[in-house]
Amino acid sequence: MLRPERLWPAGILCLLALAGCGGSGGTKLPKGGMAVAQTYTARDGDQVRRQHQYQTQLTLAGSDFSAGNLQSAEKRARAAQKLVPERPDALLLLASIAQRRGDTQQAGTLLQRAASEAPERGDVLNNYAAWLCQQGRAAESLGWFDRALAAPGYATASVALSNAGACALQAGQPERAERDLRAALVRDPRNAQALEVMAQLAFQKDSFMEARAFSERRLAAASPTRSVLQLASQIETRLGDAAAAARYQQQIRQEFPQDADPNSKG
Repeated sequence: MLRPERLWPAGILCLLALAGCGGSGGTKLPKGGMAVAQTYTARDGDQVRRQHQYQTQLTLAGSDFSAGNLQSAEKRARAAQKLVPERPDALLLLASIAQRRGDTQQAGTLLQRAASEAPERGDVLNNYAAWLCQQGRAAESLGWFDRALAAPGYATASVALSNAGACALQAGQPERAERDLRAALVRDPRNAQALEVMAQLAFQKDSFMEARAFSERRLAAASPTRSVLQLASQIETRLGDAAAAARYQQQIRQEFPQDADPNSKG
C-alpha cells in the first residue's frame, strides 16, 4: 500500500533545495548553481567562518546531488558535516545519497543520527519515521511521527500526519489512521496521500459513497497513479456504475500501458 515516494516527498524536496522544512532555515542554491565565496574580516570569529564554510559546502553538495554527481556530493556533504557536526542537514543529504545508491540500511542509520542530533526538527523526525515504516516497522514509526508533530514550529505537519495515517493503517490501527488523515486534511484539504488513504479506508468499510467522494477529491488534487485509478474503478463497480468503472480502466490503459490489465473490468 505504501510507496516510498509518497512518504518522502517533503524531505527529498528539502534536501534538493537544502532548505529546512521544519523552519530551521537551510541553505538555498544560488543562481546558476554556483557557490559565491564568502569574504571575511579580521573580526570574524572561527565559528562564523565555519558556518559560512558549512553553508558553502552544503550548497555545492546539493548542486552536485541534483546533477547526479553523487561522489562529489558525498565528499562535500561529509566536509560540511565535519565543520558543523551538530546540525542535521548534511546527514539528511548523505542519507538521500545512500538511498539513491540503493543502500537503504545506510540511509536509515544516517536518518537515525540526524533525528538524534535534531530532536526538535519535525521534518527530520518525519523522515526517520517514514524510513521505519518503509522497512515494515510501521508500529514503531508511529512514536516518531508523534515526536515530529510535537516539534515546535513544524510548518508542514500535514505531511507527517498523512504519513502517520498511512502507516497506522499498515500497522492495523484504522482508528488512528482516520484520526491522523482527517487532521492532515484540515491543514491541507488537497493532501493527495491523505485523500487516497481515506478513500481506501472508506472502501474497506463498505462506505462506497464516501469512498467515491474522497477518490474524486484525490483525482482533482494531483495527477493520478495507477493505484488511484484502480481504486476509483473498484469503487464505481461497487456502486453499480459499470460505465464509470470502465472509463477508469480505459484511463489506466492509456496512461499506464506498461502495467494495465487488459482483462480487468474494474
